[in-house]
Amino acid sequence: MRLITNIQEMRLFSSDVKKSGKTIVFVPTMGYLHDGHGSLLAKGRELGDILVMSIFVNPIQFGAKEDYAAYPRDLNNDLKMAEANKVDIVFSPTAEDMYPEGFQTYLDVERLSNHLCGLARPGHFRGVATVVIKLFNIIKPDTALFGEKDFQQLLVIKRMVQDLNIGIDVVGMPIIREEDGLAMSSRNSHLNKSERKAALCLFQAIMKGKDMYESGIKDAEPILKEVRNIIEEEPLAVVDYIRVCDINTLEDLEKITDKALLALAVKIGKTRLVDNIVLSNS
Repeated sequence: MRLITNIQEMRLFSSDVKKSGKTIVFVPTMGYLHDGHGSLLAKGRELGDILVMSIFVNPIQFGAKEDYAAYPRDLNNDLKMAEANKVDIVFSPTAEDMYPEGFQTYLDVERLSNHLCGLARPGHFRGVATVVIKLFNIIKPDTALFGEKDFQQLLVIKRMVQDLNIGIDVVGMPIIREEDGLAMSSRNSHLNKSERKAALCLFQAIMKGKDMYESGIKDAEPILKEVRNIIEEEPLAVVDYIRVCDINTLEDLEKITDKALLALAVKIGKTRLVDNIVLSNS
């Protein structure tokens, strides 16, 4: 495994790989890796010749009231996990190299960004799309893997790739959960013991929504009401949003006719967590 921190060095490496006829699979991360990332790396190892993982805490996707400096970081442990998952290249550039003085070009995926987390975190998906297109341009992957826990992010990246005719296969990977159901997230490390227990209300709520849908309830309103009740019964939880929406456009649905996304964002103490499940007849 090789660690690359220089953009030009990464570009040269990717160019050599392409010239040799090999394929590149890319897993972008902000580090502080867990088994959810591990599942992406394991799948990525199967899908191509060279597996590249980035570790970059992207400053431009953090809002003014969000603490970029407080985002958890542990590069040594990340490198150990990367090696254990047979990563070929870890690309970890600096913010100064990615956004040098005078940087002024950003990418907006307009309609998809104007739902769910995009409403609570204005500018977030502009930052996500901008850093991902930069990483794609530097690494030149054939395939890129993203987790479905951040379902809106996955849709934004897929739309960007389609709209800009980027020849990359974007693969969504299932949510990986702890034994008790909590979706794995680097942000879980911010939870104290009581908050960690309280955070289970997210999983309990979406499971209740799934059970209601599978019992034959197709109207969104009763599902949303029951999900909200479960969250609001937890004293440490504050709802940001709970939505039943179209899995492609993220527009709110009143009635589920085929598939729908049940998505929620909840603050547990100071930590904002997201979770979702696809409600489907199949």
